[in-house]
Amino acid sequence: MNTPFRYLVVASPLHDDRARDAIAAAYRRTLTAAGGMPASGDDWSDSAPLVYMILTGGTEQEVLRLRALRSAAQPGEPVLLLAHPGHNSLPAALEILARIHQDRQTGRIIFLAGPTDATGLDALAEAVRAVDAAAFLRRARSGVVGQPSDWLVASVPEPAAVKRSWGPVLVGIPLDRVHARLAAGAPGRSWPGRPRAVVEPAPSDLDHSAAVYEALREIAADHKLDALTVRCFDLVTADRATGCLALARLSDEGVPAGCEGDIPSVLGLLWIHRLTGRPGWMANPARVEPAAGRLLLAHCTVPLDLVREHVLRSHFESGLGAAIQGELPSGDATLFRIGGSELERLWIAEGTGEAAPPEEGLCRTQLTVRIPPAAATDLLARPLGNHLLYAPGRWRSLLETAAALQGSIQVSSFSS
Repeated sequence: MNTPFRYLVVASPLHDDRARDAIAAAYRRTLTAAGGMPASGDDWSDSAPLVYMILTGGTEQEVLRLRALRSAAQPGEPVLLLAHPGHNSLPAALEILARIHQDRQTGRIIFLAGPTDATGLDALAEAVRAVDAAAFLRRARSGVVGQPSDWLVASVPEPAAVKRSWGPVLVGIPLDRVHARLAAGAPGRSWPGRPRAVVEPAPSDLDHSAAVYEALREIAADHKLDALTVRCFDLVTADRATGCLALARLSDEGVPAGCEGDIPSVLGLLWIHRLTGRPGWMANPARVEPAAGRLLLAHCTVPLDLVREHVLRSHFESGLGAAIQGELPSGDATLFRIGGSELERLWIAEGTGEAAPPEEGLCRTQLTVRIPPAAATDLLARPLGNHLLYAPGRWRSLLETAAALQGSIQVSSFSS
């Protein structure tokens, strides 16, 4: 998945014109294939990530001048410097990034050993994705529908901390609108999935789920939300309804949606969706075996985009409403969690998901993930909250890069 970006070629007039133009031409072909388009140097409002290609030495002052113009239009954007082996490109890039860091800004040098350097091009693609996600978060709006659940004593950061550390604006929204829609009823069952079976839910439970979905979809549209999280247990106690199907459907439609009003988790869901183009899964760690590095995750909702098939069940804790028992595939898996009072910490563990028949006595969708024993031990010693996020695939490097370009994020990272 190539993320579109713009690039500026910066060169000193002292260098040989013919050699300089030949190098620029070779790398332009490479950058075009990677999703890049030349930047004009006068339209700084384009929100696509900007890469400065340091073609020669003697460009330090010019890059800082261009950077100042870009910062006025796109404040907070990390600086991406592309260097190559010739014409003192790398020394100049090192000097520029050192100054960027002195100015308390973030940035990264991507070194291409040549126009066909696959490793360097992978690093460029990763950095561009990270910068794109950082820019997206700075303009994002995340809804908190109802207050965070009472048991989330470590997962209720101040809105100012969310904005300061990651960028999104939190929008507080009363749950009354969802209650009102449930009281009014919904126009029929509108679950778009094709469940393999429906076990406990009655038709009225699916009607309730449709009503929750319609209310949340309207809230997201009216408040221009990019993501939302819901105090969903109040729907169970007050309306005998669940949000499990609604949250799954919204996530599949590109609005990451989380449970229980957990703000760090919905922030992580929004982040991973922008980085990878697919939804993440928010789940409870139900069982951990540190020495073996085995972790069982479970929750009653999951985006259908992540599962091979699913069954509609009742909500586990209450036995009411409709929930999803999805079959997540075996294979590469990444777990992560954002946390800390300032949301300044990030825990990442890469491993392998192992599908197995679901156990009764737990939330409906389940997956065992093998992670490094050190990661499981660290999870118990320094937890960031009661939910983890799962993404299929190996995303540790991308998350590390994105965190580094996001700002002062302390990363604990593990890979098997």
